[in-house]
Amino acid sequence: MIGIRRAARLDARDLADLLNAIIRKGGTTALTRELDRDAMLGWIDRTPERSAWHVAEADRGGILGVQLIEPHPDLPPEACDIATFIRPGTTGIGIGSRLFEASRRAACDLGYLWINATIRADNAGGLAYYQSRGFETCAHHPDQRFANGQVVDRISKCYRL
Repeated sequence: MIGIRRAARLDARDLADLLNAIIRKGGTTALTRELDRDAMLGWIDRTPERSAWHVAEADRGGILGVQLIEPHPDLPPEACDIATFIRPGTTGIGIGSRLFEASRRAACDLGYLWINATIRADNAGGLAYYQSRGFETCAHHPDQRFANGQVVDRISKCYRL
């Protein structure tokens, strides 16, 4: 069984471990540098108002995924940005669906009218995930350079609440 709950500062080490597994795998995130507990705490503590973090947790403990919504400086105030991170090897068991339902409700409660997801164009799984939730392509961002020097296109997908 998988439970969904709000993320807390006490989750910082487990969240860093989850993100680091995804970063090491490569090809699915714009994050290029591994995080430690303190870096994760800094990210959590800098979360702006009108944000929500949710984690998917296995009954026996252990975070299987995290999804966050937050305002973004490149978006109007009626829109939030979303990011989803699922532990490698655990896709296809409903984690993303359950996280999105919690995030969608939170976005409505926070007064947003739409959600933006910006995904690497080479991340077929991420593109399919957002498409399957009803997101529609709204922008293409060619030649985006990441901190490690890698250049990839990114695609923005929008979901109307």
